[in-house]
Amino acid sequence: MRIPHLLAVLCLVLSAAAATVVAATPSGDAALGTRSYDDYERPQACATCHIDIARQHEQAMMSQAYTHHWDAIEYFGLAVPHAEKEPKVAGVKAGCNGCHAPIAFLAGDVPPPHPEAGSRANESVSCDLCHTITGFEGDTPFNYNWISEPGRVKQGPRAGRVSPHHDTVENPFLRTAEFCGTCHNEKDPWGLWVKSTHLEWQEGPHGKAGIVCQDCHMPPAAGRSATMGEPLSDVRQHLFHGAHDNGKLAGVIEVRIHPESREAEPGDSVRLTATLVNAKAGHKVPSGSSEERVLWLHVTATDAAGKTWHLPVDAKGFAGEEMTIASETALAYQDIGDIKGLAGFPGLKRDGEVPAGDRIFRLPYLDPQGRMTIAQWNTASFGPDYRLAPLAAVNETFTWKLPQDAAPGPMTVTAEIWYSRLVSSVAEYMNVPREESEPVKINTHVTTFEVL
Repeated sequence: MRIPHLLAVLCLVLSAAAATVVAATPSGDAALGTRSYDDYERPQACATCHIDIARQHEQAMMSQAYTHHWDAIEYFGLAVPHAEKEPKVAGVKAGCNGCHAPIAFLAGDVPPPHPEAGSRANESVSCDLCHTITGFEGDTPFNYNWISEPGRVKQGPRAGRVSPHHDTVENPFLRTAEFCGTCHNEKDPWGLWVKSTHLEWQEGPHGKAGIVCQDCHMPPAAGRSATMGEPLSDVRQHLFHGAHDNGKLAGVIEVRIHPESREAEPGDSVRLTATLVNAKAGHKVPSGSSEERVLWLHVTATDAAGKTWHLPVDAKGFAGEEMTIASETALAYQDIGDIKGLAGFPGLKRDGEVPAGDRIFRLPYLDPQGRMTIAQWNTASFGPDYRLAPLAAVNETFTWKLPQDAAPGPMTVTAEIWYSRLVSSVAEYMNVPREESEPVKINTHVTTFEVL
């Protein structure tokens, strides 16, 4: 009569023990310093068999998350000194490494040596880090809450894999968007989602359709995952291409522009409408480090004699709109001076080299004093979210009084979409190589009307 009761108690004990095992593997901030570098294999070991995958990974930002010039400059030039002087943001000194140098984070090597030292922190997001992740803690992936179990057993996306070097188990988690979300969602010390690429995907049409991050950033192709492996029809390519890949940027936003009338006389008011569509990305554009990205619409008109005019966008009147229309004089990023201890630092040009009057698609990050910042960890509020959502269209209008000296004949109107990974004024001040702020043309469209 007592056996069923004992069995029930035993089941409860075993269930609790199993949960304790999972909970005993720390994640997020609790994982700091719980492992050693020696627990993880070097990428060179993986490359001996997984040659093509290794070569792809070497070219991707995943392998440069710690060594990439701007990431290193921002971390050592802004994040670390800010963490050391302001208790509210003290956690970023270690926390940045949870996604940029995760093995260093796990080893407790924070701040890690500078990239020039050539330490193992330079492995950035390495093969063995990702392929020892078994899942994540909690309901929402964010702030490096992945769970890593290093050792001989490697986590993979398919069953039946045999390797002479390690054991392999199929882990469906590696095929999910939540796997990516553990680092591509971030809450800052104010509890704000300062990175929300996974959440944007989840709320958008791609997430609802089951098209996951890997489908775009790790597309399948025929090949071998290892030199001794059999041919497969769907080997995931470790491209991880995103904002630092000009091929990925090309055409990510579509643009079309048209005039209200196909004929106009000098002095007439001409109205043009540009339609922009985020037709390629499964998340908003810009995404990720949105505080430092700049996406803008530039429109010009050229008459039959070759004279060109720049057309400023029409204001729509929403709150905070001034932060989405480029200004020649607006200043921002004054907290750089606070961090560096520069009294009276006036700030930097908010929009860098974006031509005044152009529409900027951005999410302004605001510091505790309400000033725009590129320090996502110092974000206390947001301005208007004027980014382009996936598969959504936005119209921008341009009302222009046709100049009296416009030559008769065709007036050619050109709409261009430009993108910069970092505001140029910040790049110049922080001595970031030009390639980070160099404008990239994403798309263009031309229309005409006749000047009578």
